Amino acid sequence: MVVELFQDALFAAVAAIGFSAISNPPRRAYLYCALIAAAGHSLRFCLMHSAGWHIVLSSLCAAALIGLLAVLFSPHARIPAESALYPALLPMIPGIYAYKTFGALVMCMYYGGEKEFLHYFYLFANNGLTTFFILLAMVVGATIPMFLLPKISFQATRQL
Repeated sequence: MVVELFQDALFAAVAAIGFSAISNPPRRAYLYCALIAAAGHSLRFCLMHSAGWHIVLSSLCAAALIGLLAVLFSPHARIPAESALYPALLPMIPGIYAYKTFGALVMCMYYGGEKEFLHYFYLFANNGLTTFFILLAMVVGATIPMFLLPKISFQATRQL
């Protein structure tokens, strides 16, 4: 499990660096994005695999940790909290659930029988709702620390 946790953190960090490179932040932001993404993704991994939590609740807690770390690290990195927050959140987007949602929708239209249609519609609804609630949990979890710590989150780019 330790090796899987390390791999999860490493791949999340690499993905966060790639996502942060798209927005062209200062070079000092890359390390913070990688560390924040690794911590958040590792927390979600641990909550899902060790504690047995559902992916939605695990994503909420991980996004809250990512938001908190982004707010706390932003004054040290002298970057806005959002510059580290969004690239660190992007590796947690539920791509497989979204892919399965649209795959099931296509299969709904392809099959004409009621039994097959209901099966694929069930898959469409299940994966679609899971995708929606994971994304909602990520947004809520990431923004809570910014609202709870407004002085810290908005002082990063001001002259001290």
